[in-house]
Amino acid sequence: MTVSSKMNSLVDQIKSSIPHDSFSDLELANLLPGSRDRRYSLVKRAIAQGDLIHLRRGYYSLAEKHRRGALNLFAISQKIYGPSCVSLESALSYHGWIPEAVYTTTCITSQRSRDFHTPLGKFAYQHVPLKVLMVDVERLSPGAETFLMARPWRALADYVFVYKKDWKSLRPLMTGLRIEEDLLHSIDVAELKEIAESYPSRRVSRFISGVIEEITQAKGGFA
Repeated sequence: MTVSSKMNSLVDQIKSSIPHDSFSDLELANLLPGSRDRRYSLVKRAIAQGDLIHLRRGYYSLAEKHRRGALNLFAISQKIYGPSCVSLESALSYHGWIPEAVYTTTCITSQRSRDFHTPLGKFAYQHVPLKVLMVDVERLSPGAETFLMARPWRALADYVFVYKKDWKSLRPLMTGLRIEEDLLHSIDVAELKEIAESYPSRRVSRFISGVIEEITQAKGGFA
């Protein structure tokens, strides 16, 4: 059997046994019998032949020519480094709250902050306290894979914390982040209070207190 046919055989095995186009060493170990060295040799050759892409140690994806569909970068982000969830600019863009395209997948993590530069793009992880990691976070499954996504106000709280913003009102959200005023009308005060009570950050507390006070004084409008 030629090297090329071996590679095609490996890709075919992956596609017939693994339901998604990104996968870990453990999934490959369950798929490929034999020693770790044999598996590593097959994977190394597949990468050299352009059939597989190495994303980080122990984690890979099929090359674009072999994929069954678009890769879910949000699901992949949580396999590259975790525990983590999508937040900050990526979450605000996903929810349609900011107009700019986001070219880095931005996440929060309870581990130390890290960046990963991969053939699929940059994945940036910012540290937040473990206590708040999963507060106001949704588990979404729009396709075959699942990922964790911060809701909009939680993403904004992370933005204030990570980038050290001294915001105390809605105005910076409209002028700085260009969030539409209509979206900010949908404030759930109970949700904001839950975030503030969970987040051990004075900046976040001041920001949320200022937003709630502004809404209360405006009685349903904006100051």
